[in-house]
Amino acid sequence: MNPKLSLVIGILCISFSPIFVKLAGVSPIGCAFYRVFFAWLCLLPYCIIKKKFKVERKQLIIAITAGIIFASDVAVWNLSLLKISATVSTLIANLAPVWVGLFSFILFKKSGGVLFWIGTAIAILGMIVLVGYQHILHLELNAGILLAVLASLFYASYIMVTKNIMAGIDVFTFMFYSMLGSSVFLLIVNSFVGASIMHFSLKVWLCFLGMGIICQLAGWLTINYSLRYLESTKVAITLLSQTVFAAILAAILLNEKLEFNEIAGSVIVLGGIAVTFLKPRNQPNKVVS
Repeated sequence: MNPKLSLVIGILCISFSPIFVKLAGVSPIGCAFYRVFFAWLCLLPYCIIKKKFKVERKQLIIAITAGIIFASDVAVWNLSLLKISATVSTLIANLAPVWVGLFSFILFKKSGGVLFWIGTAIAILGMIVLVGYQHILHLELNAGILLAVLASLFYASYIMVTKNIMAGIDVFTFMFYSMLGSSVFLLIVNSFVGASIMHFSLKVWLCFLGMGIICQLAGWLTINYSLRYLESTKVAITLLSQTVFAAILAAILLNEKLEFNEIAGSVIVLGGIAVTFLKPRNQPNKVVS
C-alpha cells in the first residue's frame, strides 16, 4: 500500500476512538485496556498461522517498551478527559508534532525544515480556532492540563521509538509484542487503581470491540506501516488531522453540530498539514568566479 494512503486510513480509524469512549461511558482505564487487549486477541491467530513470533532480543525490548509508552499515552489522555473538556484535552494531547520536531533536533540534530515548522504553526493555529481561543485564554494550570501535556509527550515518544524500529521488523510482529506489553501494563494499572473491567452491558462490550478492531488494530497497523517509509515528523503533524476527522464523525454519529469556528479550524489544520508535505525549491547553484 502507498504509505501516505496507509497513513490516511490509519488516521480515519483512530478518529473513531473518542466516539467509542463517549458511547461506552465507563472507566477510561478500562477502555484503554480492552482497546489494546481485543486488538491483540484478533491479531493472535494470524501471528500463529503465519509464524510471526521471530524477533531479535533488542527488537523485542523496544517493541514492549513502545507498547508501554503507548499504553501510558492512552491511559493518561483518558484520565485528562475526566478533569478538563474533551476539546481542550485533545488540543493539548495533539502537540506531539512539536515534541517530535524538538526531540529530532536535540537528539539527532535533524531539522524538520522551515516548511515543517511553518506547517506545524498553521496546524496548531487551526486547532486553536477549532477549539475556540476563549477556552485557551481562560485555562488554569490544573491536573487535567498537566496530564494532557504528559500524554502528548508519550505520544511523541511512541512515534519516535516506533520509527526507529519499523524499518527492521515485520509490522505484525511489532504490533503483537507491543500490544502484549500494553495489555499487561494496563491490566496492572487497572488493578492498582481498582477500576472495574467486568460486568458491562452488551453496548459497552461492542464499543470495546470496535475500539480494538477499528481504532487499535486497523488504525495502528496502517500508521506503523507508514512509519517505515515516511519521516516521523511528517507522520506526527499529519496525525493532527485526527481532531478534524473526530469532529466530523461526532457530527454524523452523535448528532453534534459543527460550528463555524470548527469548520474554519479544520480547514486551517488540513492546510498546515499540506504545507509540511511541500518540497522546498532547490537553491540555485552558486557561480564560482
